[in-house]
Amino acid sequence: MRLEDRAPAPNRPAALADSELVRLAQAGDDTAFAELVRRHRPACLKLALSILRNKEDAEDETQNAIWKAYEHLNQFQQEAQFSTWLTRILVNQCLMRIRRQKRAKLLHLDDVLIGDEVGTLELPDRRKTPEEELGEREVAERLQTEIRRIPPLLRNVFLLRDVQQKPMEEVARELNISVAAAKSRLIRARRELRSRLEKHTGRLGPATLFARA
Repeated sequence: MRLEDRAPAPNRPAALADSELVRLAQAGDDTAFAELVRRHRPACLKLALSILRNKEDAEDETQNAIWKAYEHLNQFQQEAQFSTWLTRILVNQCLMRIRRQKRAKLLHLDDVLIGDEVGTLELPDRRKTPEEELGEREVAERLQTEIRRIPPLLRNVFLLRDVQQKPMEEVARELNISVAAAKSRLIRARRELRSRLEKHTGRLGPATLFARA
């Protein structure tokens, strides 16, 4: 049975905020988590389908992401919204599936002489297509342009944390601000960048750029 299929608890208002539902779910209330899934699964499925281009694969990875979120819910500190955290898990799942599929992709060479016999030699095809290479260059250029347009107050913390991958404590120390202030600026910077990228890729497209927790 899927988590979202569990019957809701009596007298539990569906109007509870995500943060309250998370708190209840972390305390062991599965119906609170089921409500979170009910709210966010449609958007997750839509995002997974946009990445994988296959309905069954998208449904599988959406469910895998939901279970992973359920298993690791106590690690969620609510520094970001639950939907953002779940989206990161989902995108990671989709990217891992794509990598697995690429590793399984084989280049078939027929009529190859193997010893004294003629057979088929299978070699992994790890080359990127011209379309993939062009797409990656365009995304990288657009990303760099939009990062430069973020206000310096937010851009600096974004570059230190998400680009240079420095610990939050070190980021705060370099900027001479508190860790809490650094985290707040990082959230605002990511939101600003996401808003800018949405103009080019659509509402859910930029999510793949924020897969790392």
